[in-house]
Amino acid sequence: MKRFVASASLAALACAGLATTAQAAPTAQAESVEAVAALFGTREAVDGVSMSPSGMKIAMIQSIGRNGTAVAVAEYDKDAKLRTLVVSNTAAERIRHCSWPSDNELVCSVSVATSDLTSFTRLVALYLDGKPLKVVTPAESSRAVGFAWYGGDIIDWTGARPGEVLMLRQFVPEQQIGTHLASSLEGLGVESVDVRTLRRTTIEKPNIDATDYITDGRGSVRIRGLNPTTSGGYDTNVINYFYRTKDSHSWDLLSRVTLNASGSDSGFQPVAVDPTLDAAYGFERKDGYLALYREKLDGSKARELVFSKPGIEVDDLVRLGRTQRVVGVSYAGDYRKAEYFDPELAKLRSALGKALPGSPLVDFVSSSEDESKLVMFAGSDVDPGRYYLYDKATRHLEEILPLRPALAGRKLAEMKPVQFPAADGTMIPGYLTLPPGSDGKNLPAIVMPHGGPSSRDEWGFDWLVQFFAARGFAVLQPNFRGSAGFGEAWFEKNGFQSWRTAIGDVDDAGRWLVSSGIAAKDKLAIVGWSYGGYAALQSGVLDPGLFKAIVAIAPVTDLSVLRQDHLNRTDYRLVDQQIGNGPHVAQGSPAQNVGAIQVPVLMFHGDWDLNVNVHQSQIMERRLRDAGKQVELVTFPGLAHSLDDSAARTKVLEQSDGFLRKALALPTTVASN
Repeated sequence: MKRFVASASLAALACAGLATTAQAAPTAQAESVEAVAALFGTREAVDGVSMSPSGMKIAMIQSIGRNGTAVAVAEYDKDAKLRTLVVSNTAAERIRHCSWPSDNELVCSVSVATSDLTSFTRLVALYLDGKPLKVVTPAESSRAVGFAWYGGDIIDWTGARPGEVLMLRQFVPEQQIGTHLASSLEGLGVESVDVRTLRRTTIEKPNIDATDYITDGRGSVRIRGLNPTTSGGYDTNVINYFYRTKDSHSWDLLSRVTLNASGSDSGFQPVAVDPTLDAAYGFERKDGYLALYREKLDGSKARELVFSKPGIEVDDLVRLGRTQRVVGVSYAGDYRKAEYFDPELAKLRSALGKALPGSPLVDFVSSSEDESKLVMFAGSDVDPGRYYLYDKATRHLEEILPLRPALAGRKLAEMKPVQFPAADGTMIPGYLTLPPGSDGKNLPAIVMPHGGPSSRDEWGFDWLVQFFAARGFAVLQPNFRGSAGFGEAWFEKNGFQSWRTAIGDVDDAGRWLVSSGIAAKDKLAIVGWSYGGYAALQSGVLDPGLFKAIVAIAPVTDLSVLRQDHLNRTDYRLVDQQIGNGPHVAQGSPAQNVGAIQVPVLMFHGDWDLNVNVHQSQIMERRLRDAGKQVELVTFPGLAHSLDDSAARTKVLEQSDGFLRKALALPTTVASN
């Protein structure tokens, strides 16, 4: 294979933000906050890499400018230079992921956000021979009574005929008045589509309750999930999964999954089909923790435990190749690990993990059809990560592209697993990151609760954490009760209904930083995003003055308003169940308890946020200001929940640093690493 020099090609593709950032980093002993914020606030250079069936072409989604995306392809059977196929220069239109139906075309998913806080997706086909792109998602007719918000996804690369793929499609019914030609089809179905001609054949008729279809990777749909809706059109908390035996057209019940308010769902959740074993892989709880099971699809429903880990949730499959065959399973304890069912891959992953600098985590992300060539990702806490190309035949390994080239050569802060005691004696896991070269004593410190709430922090590179560590802060990320990955009991009711427990754990993280001597008592702050922003604000209600400053990014601030925000969405009943009813709703809403907050508050929010409406922050700002509190809200026009914009993220970092230094009476300059 020809050598692919990524950095020069990226510059040629107008990733000017990356090049400028790298040149702007000062070499003086003291770095400016502007320079450091730009280094860590700049988006990753690439978001997803995939290999063509032959293994001779690689496609990647690149970051362009502040918030744009582009699809570029390197053809190793030619000159291996990157060639741009399509560019989107706006945050409102984002290319999400791409894969290869053949060596000559790509199918990519594009999401489009609108100013009325709605979004939709579309699949598009890109052709390497220069033909104009085509929209694979079918357009609604003029008689359609609704709009297809979901543009579909490819679920199998083997369609009814050669050159076709299987895709999910949302069918929209048509008006019947004045015609006999209108379609009454409605719901989610499956089509076989030729991505060249867009000829399509319905494989699975749509069902209004359908949520998912799972194939065997060889062109046969074997499982479907149905979520019954209420008479009012709301989702229920039950998904029934049905399966087909080989060569059958009838559906039989496989399992029933109940979606619980805590996030600890119950029942066998199928996620993949193994055609060789004629069985479904899925997750279900064993002794309160997720484990991997396999159930036969031959009518016997024989089930076996494939893998479990006492005290740890087994939560993800490792899949590879054009058929997405199951090659292993992964789980996160202190570090994420994978157990491979494929001995060759297990041996290779172990060898590569030892051979690469810093013994990073290694994941296989794509491969050629025969799996002789692999695309891998390797990264760690002190390495943002990079993609590699590996050829099994020649045993040749070469780097394709680093995620953050501007950070090359910079010493980053190590993230270490820790535990600290909660007030009731429960040991709470988390991750502690200290500034590079620090003795870890008497530092300004930040507690940084994660979003979710039923999510968790994991070991690895985190741009937000690394920025604050570079600016001299110790950062503790607690996996408080209500976090995912620690078993059913750890969820409590959930982070909203059991907010006193969750926020109590977050506050105890701050107390531990002080009692252990890591943090100076008057130099303690809290920073959070989404639910983490909610936790940051609510900590100021539960324990006023513990943290001397609060930074909340895209936070929930009023649970009653959150419930109301979902009233016209299909998930209203699930959100209503998650929030619950009772005194905890008002008591657990920081916007309804602003009088208790004693410290300055800084908030950031995108005004196109579909996850947490910007008025959550606006309500909080207004009530704090009316109560005579110190508060500032920075809004970003046209940006969504993740603020996926280099300039916006840089501003968040720079302004947060200045805010915290003022509140904690810290010097504005910090020695470089």
